[in-house]
Amino acid sequence: MKAKTKTNIKKIISLVILAVLASLAFIPLYWMVATAFTQPSLTMKFPPDIIPKNPTLQNFKDLFERKIIFRWTLNSFIVAGTVTLAQIFVCAMAGYALAKKKFPGSKVIFSIYIASMMIPTQVTLVPLYILISKMGMVDTYQALILPAIAAPFGVFLMRQFMVSVPTEIIEAARIDGASEFKTFAKIIVPISKPAMAVLGIFTFMGQWNSFLWPLIVTNTSEMRTLQAGLSLLQEQVPMQYSYLMASATYSAIPMIIVFLAFQKYFLKGITVGAIK
Repeated sequence: MKAKTKTNIKKIISLVILAVLASLAFIPLYWMVATAFTQPSLTMKFPPDIIPKNPTLQNFKDLFERKIIFRWTLNSFIVAGTVTLAQIFVCAMAGYALAKKKFPGSKVIFSIYIASMMIPTQVTLVPLYILISKMGMVDTYQALILPAIAAPFGVFLMRQFMVSVPTEIIEAARIDGASEFKTFAKIIVPISKPAMAVLGIFTFMGQWNSFLWPLIVTNTSEMRTLQAGLSLLQEQVPMQYSYLMASATYSAIPMIIVFLAFQKYFLKGITVGAIK
């Protein structure tokens, strides 16, 4: 009885700690949204109002008066959506080959993928920009999309999941006369949907929030993504924190929707590759 009581107390303490940590993590998001609805003249008020007095939509109206915002949003959807679909397709095929195909150098290739994950993105910016410039792709969708398709993390994630797929299923498909591509499309893809969903969520969120590369590789305002465009927009308007928080709230809406809609897959992402 005492052991059960101690266990319940530990659970309660753990839940309280997790609730406190979750609340602390939620504070910046709440403050961003609250400031977005605050009148500009009240943003520097001290002490600040926890709940905005006389909330206003003027900050969002000022934001949407700049029609270029919608072009930036469209660019972000095009880039994030295209890269997500391409990465799922390419990384799934590469992961399948590395997990289930035995060929000379497979372990070396996989080791190179793992090693490339340790290279900071900033190190590759200059050579990548030189390559894109020589190919004449600066300020185009190709420059925003192509460098992000073959992602080492995506290949690693899919390979780790496909290692757990029973080889007997693949061999049975071959005995039945299925071609290599049919085996991949009809057997591997349906089994790998959880891992592909996890990869898709991570990729979409990463590309939507991508800032540095779109800022470097685009020259005209029409080709900028939302994150890169909003950062430059801050230099063109007076420093109004309510206006900046409105733009940040607007850019965060797709990420919040994706998280709420697919949050169960985030938990699956932790256990990908651990399935027996």
